Amino acid sequence: MHQTITHRLTDALQDEYKSRATYRKVNEKFGPVRPFINIVEAEGRHVDALIALFEKYQIPVPEHRWSERITVPDTFEQACLNAVADEKANTAMYDQLIAASPEPDIRRVLENLQSASRDRHLPAFERNASRQGKGGMRKHG
Repeated sequence: MHQTITHRLTDALQDEYKSRATYRKVNEKFGPVRPFINIVEAEGRHVDALIALFEKYQIPVPEHRWSERITVPDTFEQACLNAVADEKANTAMYDQLIAASPEPDIRRVLENLQSASRDRHLPAFERNASRQGKGGMRKHG
């Protein structure tokens, strides 16, 4: 299936918007806890990297509509487990977007975002999810 640049970038940006909004809501509910407090900042950088591509290709930047649509689980452990699932889905989404992106600059940004998700965010959430089973929640600061 051929996707336009607009569709590919929009899919990526909406996913990053969703992640950032979700992790912000987790921090609002449970306080500034790791790894959410650190990763929400990274998601902001991911959004910025994608917006730069929208601007380069002169594509209107889609609105962020996730804040009102996010619900946070009742437990921090479930929030961590959900984040693990979300980061795995994010990695799979980037597999598809990268495969559909012949443009070198777009591929580079998508590969960097996928790497951050797969190699940094996912392991951090997995560690925290396993720690939750042992009763640990780490506050930031």
